[in-house]
Amino acid sequence: MASRVSLKSKGKTTNKGSKGSDDRSISQAVKEWTSWTMKKAKVVTHYGFIPLIIVIGMNSDPKPQLSQLLSPV
Repeated sequence: MASRVSLKSKGKTTNKGSKGSDDRSISQAVKEWTSWTMKKAKVVTHYGFIPLIIVIGMNSDPKPQLSQLLSPV
């Protein structure tokens, strides 16, 4: 389940004005990395929030049982 992130820019690239194309490729790489990171953070938050609350509840001072944490009353 290992996914790789390619930092290569997609599309046609020309060597004219290398500074401008470098800036464009760097900004494109940052944009792709940010998008990838936000997608992963959304998944981690989605599946990790409730277990985190349960763990925090079980480590609290009056030490409730798991059934007491999961019951709605």
